[in-house]
Amino acid sequence: MKNFKEKLALVPTKPGSYQMKNKDGVIIYVGKAKNLQRRLRSYFTRTLTGKTKLLVDEIEDFEYIVTSSELESLILEITLIKKYDPKYNILLRDDKSYPYIELTNEMYPTLKVVRNVKRKKNKNHLYGPYPNVSAARKTVNIVNRLYPLRKCDKMKKELCLYYHIHECLGYCKKKIDKDIIDEMKKEIISFLKGDASIVTEKIEKEMTIASDSMNYERALELKNMLSDINTTLRKQKIDLNKNYNFDLVNYYYENNYLSIEIFFIREGLLFGRHNEIISSLGDISSEVTEYLIKFYDKGIIPHELLVPNEIEKELLEDYFKVKVTSPQKGKLKNLLELGYENAKEQLELQEETLKKDDNERRKALEELKNLLGLKELRRMESFDNSHLFGTFYVGGMVVFDDFLPNKDLYRKYKISTEVKDDLNAMKEVIYRRYFKTLMNEMYTPDLIVMDGGKLQVSACKEVLDSLGLKIPIIGLVKDKKHKTNQIINENYDILEVDKDSKLFLFLTRIQEEVHRYAITYHRNIKSKGALSSILDVVPGIGEVRKKELLKKFGSLKKIKEAPMEDLATIVGTDIAKNLKKHLEEKEK
Repeated sequence: MKNFKEKLALVPTKPGSYQMKNKDGVIIYVGKAKNLQRRLRSYFTRTLTGKTKLLVDEIEDFEYIVTSSELESLILEITLIKKYDPKYNILLRDDKSYPYIELTNEMYPTLKVVRNVKRKKNKNHLYGPYPNVSAARKTVNIVNRLYPLRKCDKMKKELCLYYHIHECLGYCKKKIDKDIIDEMKKEIISFLKGDASIVTEKIEKEMTIASDSMNYERALELKNMLSDINTTLRKQKIDLNKNYNFDLVNYYYENNYLSIEIFFIREGLLFGRHNEIISSLGDISSEVTEYLIKFYDKGIIPHELLVPNEIEKELLEDYFKVKVTSPQKGKLKNLLELGYENAKEQLELQEETLKKDDNERRKALEELKNLLGLKELRRMESFDNSHLFGTFYVGGMVVFDDFLPNKDLYRKYKISTEVKDDLNAMKEVIYRRYFKTLMNEMYTPDLIVMDGGKLQVSACKEVLDSLGLKIPIIGLVKDKKHKTNQIINENYDILEVDKDSKLFLFLTRIQEEVHRYAITYHRNIKSKGALSSILDVVPGIGEVRKKELLKKFGSLKKIKEAPMEDLATIVGTDIAKNLKKHLEEKEK
């Protein structure tokens, strides 16, 4: 019992959250329990395999916090996981958010595919989720071709091409009767909810008109559109006899892997499914609960969840504030069993690949640990920067755990206007990242991976020394063809790593990912146009302040001409000065 016998005897039998620590006092796992003593004892009194054995071998101490209810222990567990991001808690391999279709709630609505739906205030106009983004785009395209909705993001002053090809009513110039718009919205909503009868009838009429007028190209296009709709609805239809709206969750567990399957049912249609396989500690009910909380943190929780009996229904119900049930018979029970079969099938298909991948990553981590003489190596952080207009720099940081990307911890940085070169931009980003670590007592990585050679490693060392931090650093050096050909340590020694090895491959993946992340941030800002670009790179100006500036001033010229006091009322004096500097720099 790893010398914990006396300490375990003092643990109460009440609900609470517990934290496992390694020899350095770092929290490596956070859990919750109805009965703290029984749960903690279970780690040290049974035969262990897989991930659980790795965890217990590393535990040198534990702490616990008693709560008054199981719900409180769950909330505390999730809070601590977010704060410490422990290495043995669930890492979502597939962390993407699914798209929805939004019919905007405006005087002149538009239809579009959207992500980041958590930020949407009115979720009644969202339809989905669509695991297949091409299906979502195809649906939007069909509706936009059939209904003359507004197509532009902002109202233009002149009638555009969409008006002349009869795909827009010309809202920018013409006054459109509200009843016409309401009727369009009613038909579109009906279609998005799965009733294709009105849309199908409309397509058939247009197809007949096109054929009679010998416009065979248009007739064929409409025929293909009709075929797409019929095929999609046939695949989605589930024989429930009711227009149910819920998500169904089931799982399959074997050989320390947990396969979780989620069906998205909307208006009796299967909108899509999601599967993810995670490395498990064997505490299935708790892991499924933790997984669902992380999963729905990125999307919209439905009004009802269907789960198997052994899952903590009351706890999920209290946490999500939705109905959570376990059907015992009938079609819903059969659908739950289908979820189980799908979860099992996915695990059987992927298990060998997952085992091979896990083994390769573990071997690569051991190789790198030995090369660097490290006792612990799990989390790696890497930095890169990009610039706008040749001067305005932005930075990005990516985080990898066990060579897997942890996208929840990625960060973007706006860099001050005084920075004129890559090295100083890098220094600023690294300083801000680790100064915040010191101030907020956050985690530090086990290794920093620099995209570059001696200059970049030296710049990173300089910043860490100024903060009194000791974090190992390596640099990935590129040749003249921009291919990585050397790996150096913080003493600038070349590490002997075979270029055909998995370690070399995993490290170059980190390098490619941080470059992609910084460049994408830069391009996204640039694509928004000059005004948005400037505001997006000024430190201290986020989405809210940007909207307020745009609403009040409307142009770069007016912002530049505005008195400092007027700007300060929106963004504060320091940020107002910084904004003025950015504008002056752009003019130069």
